Amino acid sequence: MATPVVGVLALQGAFAKHIETLNSLGVDAPEVRLERELDTVDALVIPGGESTTMSKMLDLNGLRDPLAKRLADGMGVLGTCAGMILLAAEVLDGRPDQKSFNAIDIAVRRNGYGRQIDSFEADLPLEGSDDPFRAVFIRAPKVEKAGPGVDVLAEVADVPVLCRQGSITVASFHPELTADNRIHKGFLATIDV
Repeated sequence: MATPVVGVLALQGAFAKHIETLNSLGVDAPEVRLERELDTVDALVIPGGESTTMSKMLDLNGLRDPLAKRLADGMGVLGTCAGMILLAAEVLDGRPDQKSFNAIDIAVRRNGYGRQIDSFEADLPLEGSDDPFRAVFIRAPKVEKAGPGVDVLAEVADVPVLCRQGSITVASFHPELTADNRIHKGFLATIDV
């Protein structure tokens, strides 16, 4: 199997750490800001950041429609924190002008765990591993509902925080902020090249 090229949406947010993590796994991870850059990648990471700003930047850079088409065609995407919000079917407290891609059947609440001061870390059991994943939650979205086609891969207090549906993987937390690359490895394993 060929090594995929995994672009990282670099409009705003924590994209540099995702690039570092992917590069440490031997994966080419170019920054994606324009349609021509999106056209060169096999999969995409949508990082954490500010979801409303990222939504506006997608429109300003002419990326919304090309990305929607790639999603519809089955492109693999890992969305973390704000990326989860942008990929969700429903954003419960989003701004009226905020748009999501309806790529995974979840309903999320922005800042569902509270403000910056309410950020926390939690150990997540991961399937197939005896070692928990130390997850960093920063103004994290909270999954209020996951549809029947969504695989919940990890939970905190019975709330889904890592989900997958088809080629889409989303996390409420920031896996790129730890030295543990298992979330990225798991995502890479889902990409067809």
